[in-house]
Amino acid sequence: MTNLVVKNLCFSYGQEPVLKDISLEIKPGTLTALVGPNGAGKSTFLRLMQGQILPSHGEIFYDETPVINIRNQIALMPQRSSINWNFPINVEALVGLGQLNAANKSCCDIEASLQRVGLSALAKKRLDKLSGGQQQRALLAKTLAQNASVFLLDEPCAALDPPSRSQFIVIVRQLAEAGLTIVVSSHDWGSDLNAYDKVITIDQKVLALGTPEEVRSKLQSINSMGNHCCG
Repeated sequence: MTNLVVKNLCFSYGQEPVLKDISLEIKPGTLTALVGPNGAGKSTFLRLMQGQILPSHGEIFYDETPVINIRNQIALMPQRSSINWNFPINVEALVGLGQLNAANKSCCDIEASLQRVGLSALAKKRLDKLSGGQQQRALLAKTLAQNASVFLLDEPCAALDPPSRSQFIVIVRQLAEAGLTIVVSSHDWGSDLNAYDKVITIDQKVLALGTPEEVRSKLQSINSMGNHCCG
């Protein structure tokens, strides 16, 4: 199996530490939640795993190869707020942009990416005419068009209403069941966490790692110890 492996990862902006000594392993075909408060280092962690930036210390491997050498195998979906949704192009054109970074352009299919997220009927619709949930699915289709093996999704459910959020989670669940490795970051817990196979909770360092039930239990234990110490 081809795992995504993080070993003793540290990262700092200047003298300011952002991530401290993170080690973990993510197996293929899993849907993993990356959770933590705002400012916990989630977006930085995703950028490191995609090879956009280099760690201050430590290593990240995919298929036993440093990710910096195989970046086209790992696709990063940015936060929705980073996209200019008023740009005058349609959904099909946006998804086509994903092919620019495709791992295997001969295997890329815009229509297949649109079908996977349920947007085939809206292929010719302009981005600014879409709902928030539709825009987020269009951005996911663009990411899928890269034909990667690992997909890192940065706060994809932010600002979505509950029905759109549920629909999005169903889609990424199906992608994981198809054998892809999916990591979804969020600062918002909620009952949606139960849809994930694994949960990584970070706040500069790993606080808890495991199934949703295991992570909840670990964090409750940490909170109880903190309240006891401060009581």
